Amino acid sequence: MADSYLKAVNSGVTKTLAKKLGLPRPAVLRRWAPGQPLTTGPVLVVGGRPGVEDDADRVAAALLGWDLDVRQVPAGSTPDPALRWGAIVAVMTEAQKPTDLSETVLAIGANLRNLAGNGRVVTISRATVAGDAPALSATRNGVDGFLRSLAKELRGGATGNGIQLTEAAQVGDPSVLAALHFFLSSKSAFVDGQLLEVGDGPSWDATDFDWTRPLAGRVAVVTGAARGIGADVARTLARDGAHVVVVDVPAAGDSLARVANEVGGTALQLDVTAPDAGARILEHARARHGGLHVLVHNAGILRDKLLANMKPEKWDAVIAVNLDAQLRINEYLLGANGFSENPHIVSLASTSGIAGNRGQTNYGFSKAGVIGHTRATAPLIAAVGGTANAVAPGFIETDMTASIPAIARQVARRASSLQQGGQPIDVAEAIAFLASPGSTGVNGQVLRVCGQNLVGQ
Repeated sequence: MADSYLKAVNSGVTKTLAKKLGLPRPAVLRRWAPGQPLTTGPVLVVGGRPGVEDDADRVAAALLGWDLDVRQVPAGSTPDPALRWGAIVAVMTEAQKPTDLSETVLAIGANLRNLAGNGRVVTISRATVAGDAPALSATRNGVDGFLRSLAKELRGGATGNGIQLTEAAQVGDPSVLAALHFFLSSKSAFVDGQLLEVGDGPSWDATDFDWTRPLAGRVAVVTGAARGIGADVARTLARDGAHVVVVDVPAAGDSLARVANEVGGTALQLDVTAPDAGARILEHARARHGGLHVLVHNAGILRDKLLANMKPEKWDAVIAVNLDAQLRINEYLLGANGFSENPHIVSLASTSGIAGNRGQTNYGFSKAGVIGHTRATAPLIAAVGGTANAVAPGFIETDMTASIPAIARQVARRASSLQQGGQPIDVAEAIAFLASPGSTGVNGQVLRVCGQNLVGQ
């Protein structure tokens, strides 16, 4: 559903009026298009030590390898007022105590006014681990609060996100660079204020990696794909080179067939709650495409009621579709060695499963359960060289959210740092990243696609 307010405050007379009245003016977000450059301008790398080769230099070298205009300026220098940074990348991996980050943080601040519209700020730091000394733990955890707060200060469609390296990971690892590539790109347009933990993960060949078709030769199954977010996920995975199997209930057969034809894939009419759903998915993927590499659990339903008015059938239906079906299908595929090499499972959670939502006790339970099973599945699938992650959308403009009363819908849109709802493609881009070989170092994580619409998230 279109956001008429967003369009009005960014065009014509209503744009001028909104500016004079001081009304919220959400920016038009830059989303991916073929041939688009990775960033909107040069990239500033801060955090290095003069005269010493360090992680900041290694990050700068990697960015240069992507044919970007990369600058490293001395601490305390005055930015060129005519320059507009497409991104600021802050490398904080070597900090041992809080005062070690002062120059880096102040360098970011000195350049923020020069950040272009739809620009990016990305921090690269290390995750806290058991056994860290108090000062080291304070420093690493402090980056979390800094990044989330900074993201709330950015304007003009700019976003701030962070990469947290585990102890085994290094800034030059392919999975770390793939996460940086995603956060710098317009594919992360509605991902804001998030920190993604990245480990070294299974090795993969980054030589001549095709960023435009990272899923070439892979077979992906998407449930709930007849419309909405699921259909956009299917289109995006196909765009990135995957052979796609779209799955939905028989009642949605016509719509499902249209999506399958559009993406050059195949359709499987199936109720995911069926006891043999996993077996049928595997049989279809192997028979029609030769294997199964990616499974996207998108199928989901709403049956909203206050708990005092909740009927058993409303509770049970939501749990069956949103949670039990995922558990049963995962269990079958893992037990039957159903996945091909380097598999990826991506499940749809929700910010309702993180913060809760009035009238959604069943939905909130199911989506929090998705997060729980994702974390528990991660080590199981890692044993066969794979990953399991979840994406948690916030307010996304779909047929489902279009049914929300108008005033409540406007409030939900303006509540995020980006002051607007996301689009189904925003969720699809995050899923495509987590389904790609580049995400092999990301496992058991929940990536929120919410425009930073939760307090503290």
